[in-house]
Amino acid sequence: MISIDEFLDELQRLQTDAETAFGAATSDDVLEAARIEFLGAKSGRFKAVQKQLGQISGADKPVAGQNLNRVKNAIQEAFDSAKSRSSSQSMRGELDPQFDRTLPGANVKVGRVHPITQTIEELIDIMGRLGFSPVFGPEVEDERHNFEALNIPDDHPARDPLENFYLSVAGKQGSGDKLLRSQTSTVQIRTMETTQPPIRVISLGRVYRPDTADPTHYPMFHQMEGLMVDRGVTLATLKTVLQLFATNYLGSSVPIRIRPSFFPFTEPSVEADYFWNGRWVEFGGAGIVDPNVFRAVGYDPDEFTGFAFGLGVERLCMIRHGITDIRDMYTNDVRFLRQF
Repeated sequence: MISIDEFLDELQRLQTDAETAFGAATSDDVLEAARIEFLGAKSGRFKAVQKQLGQISGADKPVAGQNLNRVKNAIQEAFDSAKSRSSSQSMRGELDPQFDRTLPGANVKVGRVHPITQTIEELIDIMGRLGFSPVFGPEVEDERHNFEALNIPDDHPARDPLENFYLSVAGKQGSGDKLLRSQTSTVQIRTMETTQPPIRVISLGRVYRPDTADPTHYPMFHQMEGLMVDRGVTLATLKTVLQLFATNYLGSSVPIRIRPSFFPFTEPSVEADYFWNGRWVEFGGAGIVDPNVFRAVGYDPDEFTGFAFGLGVERLCMIRHGITDIRDMYTNDVRFLRQF
């Protein structure tokens, strides 16, 4: 037989030795050896003490059993803590190796904002200072917003399937219900449908036309269109805005001229030219908003007037930077793009 006091003393020594051994382990191998010594299923020291429980008198067995379980839990917690600490140290060693100052450095490649994006951001800034807010709309449009509300009749050449990217709807090839927008004027219609005058906005974004790619054409390009609607807006107001835009974008000495033209959604219509680097350069179309466009969005053309203009973003960018081929901006050649 063994007394309860001797048994408790043996348990205390076991716990102390185990906690000391686990706490001093400096590697996974050492920790595993300590685990086998104290918690081994066959020859561990805890197993040996546990066998002595049968030699305790019946009256003392409850106390002995409670202390045995307490010591077992304490030893297990000490081992788990040591194992967690060892794993954390090992991981830090793998993820954060000591920095080697003799290794060659790695050059960080810094990208640049695409010249088209740069131009759009500058246009928003310039027109913002003139009181125009940017608006955006969907690139997949319906015929009403792309043509009908803009006073473009069914027989107009601009609606020809060869001049647009029509999309099939509900499995009907060429149904014509939807198409990739051919102009950002669609956003002006959407703006007027939901906003009452006065309006002063610019719409920017990609437009699509099935043009053959060459130095001055591309099937996808960007437009900026301006719209101002209020009482008393005239062609003189339009020319003033275009002149202020030219002054800000190209320089204070840039003259502007307007020539008669025709667009279904403006009347009268004009072409805007800027004198740049010794020659007149066409920038885009403009004019006074046609009364039929106002009627299509619920405006009273007898009460309100307005102007609209559209400029090609790529053309502006090419003139500013001396780019001669629009395709260069879409070839993703970093040697070209890093210039801007």
